Amino acid sequence: MAKMGCTGPLVLQVTIGTLPDDALLEIFDFYVHRGNPFSERWYTLVHVCRRWRSIVFASPRRLNLRLICTLKTPVREFLEIWPAFPIIIKKCGETTWPIEIWLLREGADGIIAALEHSNRVCEIDLWGFPGRLLGGVVAAMQEPFPELTDLELKAIDEPALVLPDMFLGGSAPGLRTLLLDGISFPAARNLLLSASDLVDLGLGDLPHSGYIPPEVMVTCLSAMSRLRTLDLGFRSPRSHPTSDQASSPPPVIRTVLPALVALGFHGVSEYFEDLVARVDTPLLTGMRITFFNELIFDISQLPQFISRTKTFKGIDQACVLFHENFVELKLSLQDATVDHTMLVLQISCSGIDWQLSSLAQFCNSVLFLLSTLECLYIRKKLYGEPSLLGDMDNAQWMELLQPFTTVNRLYLSEDLRQHVAPILEELAKERTTEVLPALQSVFIESLLSSRPVQDATESFVASRQCFGHPVGVHHWETDGEWDSGSTSEDEFGMELDSEWEVDDT
Repeated sequence: MAKMGCTGPLVLQVTIGTLPDDALLEIFDFYVHRGNPFSERWYTLVHVCRRWRSIVFASPRRLNLRLICTLKTPVREFLEIWPAFPIIIKKCGETTWPIEIWLLREGADGIIAALEHSNRVCEIDLWGFPGRLLGGVVAAMQEPFPELTDLELKAIDEPALVLPDMFLGGSAPGLRTLLLDGISFPAARNLLLSASDLVDLGLGDLPHSGYIPPEVMVTCLSAMSRLRTLDLGFRSPRSHPTSDQASSPPPVIRTVLPALVALGFHGVSEYFEDLVARVDTPLLTGMRITFFNELIFDISQLPQFISRTKTFKGIDQACVLFHENFVELKLSLQDATVDHTMLVLQISCSGIDWQLSSLAQFCNSVLFLLSTLECLYIRKKLYGEPSLLGDMDNAQWMELLQPFTTVNRLYLSEDLRQHVAPILEELAKERTTEVLPALQSVFIESLLSSRPVQDATESFVASRQCFGHPVGVHHWETDGEWDSGSTSEDEFGMELDSEWEVDDT
């Protein structure tokens, strides 16, 4: 600050020590919460001087002060020297992976010591903890934790960890996030019914002993008006209704999940069908479904469920991606600005022949969803020996492409090199003129110099021209790895060479 004096301007220096408490608190708030709302930065502040320590301790809510206990924390001594602030229990902190067994054992003892302060624990994150040690931890959690808002538990070994009936005292009304993975919880119904303020719910890798019938699951969800994300997954196909567990018919009035924006599922189609037949999700913007391999996909409720969600209308881009152990279909909007991929379906199966058959069966079950598609990408990302890919009849490609009646642009990636020529040869046959009837352009990545591909391309173009379906073939360049879930050509980093065409009219 400058002020005019008799001989010129006077400079008044303001040091941090002269700032009022309110100004310091503003600075502390910015420092503590920069990038992490539950950071340990405030530990540094209280060691600077008594004044700073007094300001920090006088504003625990404003600064969101938390005591973070990790595997390396000497918990009992640690909690004795600090005020009674809320406690966060985390597995790692600065610990690197893999964690030494001795550290896990000692850390588990420390975690149990922290759990003795059940009225102060606000967050527990023990993701990827050995089940034999995690069992001892959860045994210490059979009483209410009234301040607990976030709970994440994942057991990483067999046998499946079973949570006791009185886990968390059987009630957790303050929970906002609940993520359990690889854990059986027979009494989950009671706990979920009490957690009406949940925002994020994930029950993954559920063992057969942790089966929750779909009608029970929906009953639990019906009270969660704030739920934004739901992820439900089972470990094996055994987790489905048996003859004595048969689900009751879907109700006439469905349960509305008014805030749900993301839905994930991993299991059998029968369970998913029963689930979505009972709910409406007006704000849903993203869905990822993984089905176990099944001979027949009896899917009738899924199309109805999707049709009741306005967000999924007008989807105009699809990507088919073949992996070693599953096949994937991604549906999205090319001009999406918020969430690129809207709907992802995965089917767990190996062998490209089986993958083609399974995916074709699914596509024929959701024809209405494909009726607005304009752009189709096909990519293969298989690992391992070629013998693992399985035998395949070229006509299976036509079975897969048959439902895409409105697609006018088809993209074939370089990793389909052994399939591009056969695909084009099949498309050139007279009996396949009804396959991709709206097709106007084919874009092939880096393979047009191949003689088999050139010959197949010329035959394909000539055949389409002969039957009144002229098609241009273009060279497609991608800039490095492209994301099959992207929503626009620009995001793929594509350069379409319009000069390379085999469009002899």
